[in-house]
Amino acid sequence: MPEHADSPDPADRAPGAVTVASGARLHFGFGNLSLAHERLYGAVGVALDEPRVRLTVAPAETVASDHGAAEGYAGRACDLLGVPGALVTVESELPRHMGLGSGTQLALATLAGVAAAYGRDPAVREHAPALGRGGRSGVGVAAFETGGFVLDAGHPTGRFTTARPADGDWRVPAVAARHAVPDDWRFLLVVPDVGPGRSGDDEDSSIRRTVEDADPAVADRVAGVVQRRLLPAVAEGSAERFGEAVAEVGRLNGAWFADEQGGVYRPPVGDVVAALDEEPAVYGAGQSSWGPTVYGVTDAARADAARDAGERALAEPGVGGDVRVVAPRNRGADIDAVDD
Repeated sequence: MPEHADSPDPADRAPGAVTVASGARLHFGFGNLSLAHERLYGAVGVALDEPRVRLTVAPAETVASDHGAAEGYAGRACDLLGVPGALVTVESELPRHMGLGSGTQLALATLAGVAAAYGRDPAVREHAPALGRGGRSGVGVAAFETGGFVLDAGHPTGRFTTARPADGDWRVPAVAARHAVPDDWRFLLVVPDVGPGRSGDDEDSSIRRTVEDADPAVADRVAGVVQRRLLPAVAEGSAERFGEAVAEVGRLNGAWFADEQGGVYRPPVGDVVAALDEEPAVYGAGQSSWGPTVYGVTDAARADAARDAGERALAEPGVGGDVRVVAPRNRGADIDAVDD
C-alpha cells in the first residue's frame, strides 16, 4: 500500500475523509510484441512527480462524485472492498489519453482513497485488474505503488495473446526490475496541441493487429538495449546513457507500431523528437505510450536549457502546446487524513 512517509497504515485509521495524490508516468515501450516469444509485452517506464491526480474521498452511504470516471471506479471499489459508499471529489487530474497514464492513476487513487477512508487495505495490485488496469503494462500500477524506474515481466504469451481478456481476468505483470531514479534527473515533457492518443476499443484493435504481425527480431534488439545499456545506466546513475537507451527502445517499438500510427512516431511527434535530438541539453527523446506527449531526459543543471529546447521543438512543426520539466518520483502515492 503506498503511503505518505508520515501517514499511518490504513488499517490503523478510523474511518474518515482522506486525500490521495499520485504523479504521472512515462511509458517508454514494450520488450516484446511478437507471439513467437514466450513472454508478451514487458513494459519499461518511470514515475513522475508532476503532473498529478489529486482527489478526496469520504465515507458515505452511497457512491457519488463530481467526476464520471471516478464515480465508476468508486462504485467498483466499494463492491471489491465491501463498503457501502464513498463521496469522491477530484481536485486535479492528469490530461486524458495523452501518454501520461491518466486512467490507471485515477482508478488506483480512487480505490486507495475508498480503502483508506474505511481503514481498509486496498490490495492495489490484486484489485487493479477488476478496474480494467494492468492488462498489458504494469508500469502504471508499479508507479502508483512505489514510484521509480520500472521494468515489468510481461505476460506468458500462451495465456495472454492477441485478444484482451475481460476486466479482472488477468494479473498485473510482476516487477522484474525497479530502481530509484537519481534526484537530480529531470524529464522534459512536450505536449503538442493535437488530438489524444488511442484508447479503449481503438487501442485494443491496434495492439491486436500489431501483435499479430510483429517481427520477433525487433524484440531481440530491444532486449539487448535493455540488458546492456538501459539497466546499467539507471543502476549507475548516468542520465545521458539512460536517455540514449530509452530513446532507442522507443524507436524500436515504433517499428512495430509504424503501420498503426503513421510512422515510428505519430505525427507531429516525429518532428518534435527530431528537433530535440539536436539539442545538447536533452540526452534522449521519444514518445510516451501512444503520445502525443514527447519526453526528453535531462538533469537539474540543464533544466532551463531543456525547457527552451522544448519550446523550439514545438515551433518546428508549427503547433502550440505545453512544455514543462519535472522531477522523478521515487515513492508511491501520498495518502493523508483530512483535518476536521
